[in-house]
Amino acid sequence: MLKRLLPAVCFAFPFIAAPTLAAEPDAPALVKQVVAAAGGEEKLLKLFRVRERLNVSPDPEKKPSERTTVIEPPKHWWAGKKDRVKESKEPAIFLVWGWTLGALVDPESKIETIADITEEGRPAQGLRVSGTITPAMDLYFDAETHLLVRIDWRSDIHRFSQFQEHDGAKYPAKCIGYKKSTGKPWYFTEVLEVTRLDKLPEGLER
Repeated sequence: MLKRLLPAVCFAFPFIAAPTLAAEPDAPALVKQVVAAAGGEEKLLKLFRVRERLNVSPDPEKKPSERTTVIEPPKHWWAGKKDRVKESKEPAIFLVWGWTLGALVDPESKIETIADITEEGRPAQGLRVSGTITPAMDLYFDAETHLLVRIDWRSDIHRFSQFQEHDGAKYPAKCIGYKKSTGKPWYFTEVLEVTRLDKLPEGLER
């Protein structure tokens, strides 16, 4: 894990102490902040049902379809009785694992800080997850609220907004995906309802 510190420069003047610059959080400290902002590790969504509207097109005005799925990232995502990960190796399960922050608390993940960015006019702090996700995934969090605002992964940029809360867990209700190559959107999704599950619904198999 990488640790980044702001450079501290001291100038000696008679009887005047130079101000000390605050250090930026290292990776473990930033993980702790963003997980706490989302409700705490015990409240993170691990097995849940989600109802959402999905528009896979560059046109935000196109009528979206609605779907309900059961998700247990990073290994399972059921649409009906079909496990999209087991049967189709659906890579988007890692994106879900990212926005639920489960990837950040997995002991097998390697987490490091990356350069801050400006997102929607606001500073955002970055974390890179590797080891459990290939290629590495970059997650950016609002520097003030510590809520997730963006994920860069593979050939896409995913921008998150409109946080909601369910059973103590905060999650982004809206996401727009953009192609890195063009900067243009290619999908729009809105989470309508999240339900935490204590056990796998009847009829589904891991």
